[in-house]
Amino acid sequence: MANLRFYTNIPLILGATIQLSASAAAHATRALRLNVDDSAIVFNGDGFDYECKLTSIKKNEVHAKITASKKINNASPLRITLLQAISSGDRMDFTIQKAVELGVTGIQPITSQRSVVKLSAERAEKRTEHWQNIAISACEQSGRTLVPNVAAPLSLQQWLAANPKADCIRLLLNPTGALRLAELAKPNDEIQLLIGAEGGLTEFEIDLANSYGFQSIVLGPRILRTETAALATISALQTLWGDF
Repeated sequence: MANLRFYTNIPLILGATIQLSASAAAHATRALRLNVDDSAIVFNGDGFDYECKLTSIKKNEVHAKITASKKINNASPLRITLLQAISSGDRMDFTIQKAVELGVTGIQPITSQRSVVKLSAERAEKRTEHWQNIAISACEQSGRTLVPNVAAPLSLQQWLAANPKADCIRLLLNPTGALRLAELAKPNDEIQLLIGAEGGLTEFEIDLANSYGFQSIVLGPRILRTETAALATISALQTLWGDF
């Protein structure tokens, strides 16, 4: 049976009747073929799943009544912020989707010197909204109730200038990194993970990140694609210190 979970950005109260978003309504009726009196779950990022029963289905509208709520404690014990250099094609979409499934707390798209994709202000706004919707869909699928924020793209220099210091561990995946993850101490706070785009980060960007406290690490003897690098590192972090 499909995972019948739908996100909404409105407050949810026991006994209330809500209207699903247009996209959720379309998915419920066209893809899942739900009917009146069928049950589903809605969530809004407050840490709860809300059981509901569909009460009305029209062409483009689905209403549901909330019948119960349950606190969900499936967030990762690690607070991982992924600083992902923007990759081309569907690589960025894939990376965001899987990173959310793997438990990241937040995602900061980075415009790096070797990023193939160059976004105007208008396109950046649209892509940010698109990426946030991908994160929401990944939460619907994976059972997460806390939705990671996908921030607006920034250059590495801009992000570092806005975040010069941090009481956390900062990691940079680098094929010539000096340390392996297993050699690092377990972090007590947030982990900030920087991953380059298809061509990797430039020497300037690596040196700049190092100067702001990023530790270069290496996963192994093979060079990984950008989408593989992010997900392999997050999985390794979860295996070492998280809930895998």
